[in-house]
Amino acid sequence: MSLKHALNMFWGYVSTNPKKFFFVVLAVVFVIWLLFDDYGLLTRISMESEHRVLLRTQEEGQQRILRNEERIRHAADPDSIEKAARERYNFRREGERLYIISEE
Repeated sequence: MSLKHALNMFWGYVSTNPKKFFFVVLAVVFVIWLLFDDYGLLTRISMESEHRVLLRTQEEGQQRILRNEERIRHAADPDSIEKAARERYNFRREGERLYIISEE
């Protein structure tokens, strides 16, 4: 089938059913507009996924803030000072043995 023949068939269909062709074209344009507009469906989906990621990040930040506030409240306690010295600086008490296990 040649291109000329295909165009003639298409034009024959359009000329016999102009209203139907108009509504089909209108429906296609409407669907494309719904999908690809600035506030279209695809943009909305990507914005929703970004929103979920941002909410998760905010929740993690809030939990980190709460943990830090708890550490600040207990920073002056002698037990927490000793714990920090043991964990960070490998300090030990008299008569204790210190085993350092490093993960590689």
